[in-house]
Amino acid sequence: MAAPEEASDYQGLSFEQLLGALEELTSRMASEEVGIEEAAELYERAVALHRLAATRLEQVQARIEGLSGDQPSPG
Repeated sequence: MAAPEEASDYQGLSFEQLLGALEELTSRMASEEVGIEEAAELYERAVALHRLAATRLEQVQARIEGLSGDQPSPG
């Protein structure tokens, strides 16, 4: 799967797709065939992916906590 070129291109991806794209970028950055300029660009994309994935995770956690707060605790 090719990584999107712009941060806005990541918006339509699922959390799992974001993680996959992040893993792909990480592998490419670790490659000895990547020059310093390309590595910097890949790093910028990875940061954007990480931020979006973290935001999505926080949103899901808030939803779960909201649902948990509406129900009585067992026992």
